Amino acid sequence: METYRELSVDLPEEFQSLKQSIHQFAKEVLRPAGIAIDRMSDPQDMIAAGSPLRQVLRTAYRLGYHTAGVPEEYGGLGLRGLGLHIFLEEMGWGSVDLAFGISVVGFPFTLAALSGNQRLIDQYVRPFVDAKDASLIGCWAITEPPHGSDRLALGSEQFRNPKVSGSVVARLDGDSYVINGQKAAWVSNGTIATHAATYLTVDPSKGMAGGGVAFIPLDLPGVSRGKPLNKLGQRALNQGEIFFDEVRIPRGYMMVGPEAYELVLSRTLTAANASVGAALTGVARAAYEEALAYSKQRVQGGKPICEHQLVQKQLFEMFTKVEACRALSRATMVYNEKSSNPSLEHAIAVKTFCTQAAFEVASAALQMFGGNGLSKEYPIEKLFRDTRASLIEDGTNEVLSLAGARRILVNDAN
Repeated sequence: METYRELSVDLPEEFQSLKQSIHQFAKEVLRPAGIAIDRMSDPQDMIAAGSPLRQVLRTAYRLGYHTAGVPEEYGGLGLRGLGLHIFLEEMGWGSVDLAFGISVVGFPFTLAALSGNQRLIDQYVRPFVDAKDASLIGCWAITEPPHGSDRLALGSEQFRNPKVSGSVVARLDGDSYVINGQKAAWVSNGTIATHAATYLTVDPSKGMAGGGVAFIPLDLPGVSRGKPLNKLGQRALNQGEIFFDEVRIPRGYMMVGPEAYELVLSRTLTAANASVGAALTGVARAAYEEALAYSKQRVQGGKPICEHQLVQKQLFEMFTKVEACRALSRATMVYNEKSSNPSLEHAIAVKTFCTQAAFEVASAALQMFGGNGLSKEYPIEKLFRDTRASLIEDGTNEVLSLAGARRILVNDAN
């Protein structure tokens, strides 16, 4: 059954079918598994063989969802624009932490496919597409202990400051790169991944701008991991450190060098920020639906609380925020798919607006539940914690807002 009114009156039938199938997966698989994982006290149990996380991944892979971003020519779903937005919103509605984990599994393989590197395509991309058993898992390794949001500060003075270069460094040695350094505990899928798209430093003299993107199999000598992170929210999203100690990769595994790094990073942030907003639209919707259903059941003052005007006002404000999130995030993703010059400032607006709105909706929903909202018997407290995490992940909203403002000022000057 449809859970919201689709305002795209000419939505193609293929996308209607996609929405229904993803929603069913989100309802029957993601949501119960997300709740079960959230209640595990030890994150190590979450990644054990046979855990709910492993079961979710195997189911997602069997359905082909791990290939959402992989181009169709290599056997992937090749979702872009509207299709990707529908995919992410429904996944986020089910369990945003698992949605992010599933979305990231294909990241290094998608980049490898887009790089056109035939060796990487044949050796890694095609086997990943065929890996229905979830035996191949990707991660996006970018943040470092001394560097978080500043790695994303495109256009700022510090981005080109050689004193502020990244701490994971690739050194060219003949036909190989030798990699040393540590990625922070926030690497999504960090302790379960088999391969990483690693954003690192190639030319420290250029500061953060001297970066590169390497495809790194994580079974190579010199790679080690930290323990799974124990977090407040999005607990079903596995995250943890990755260490590189004289890790040697073929020269061709460096998919992007300093000459193209800023452009690729900009495109990466454009896609990632819009994707976070789309997924959090789903979380906001889930929180609103929980509040709406509860308001019809909970009786105070001799009638369901939905009949009290203050509650009605709160519900309508929540509804409006959810619709605004969908409108902005969907329009941005559709535009960026079709444009030769995707808008990073719009993507940043999506991320910052949708995460903040989702947090506000979840907070209002929890308040509507009263004391019950604090109980793990109801899903709203998890939704609240998950939305709080979104204000920080993939760049804090404060730093991203400054990056968006710089983009606006530069564009206005031109």
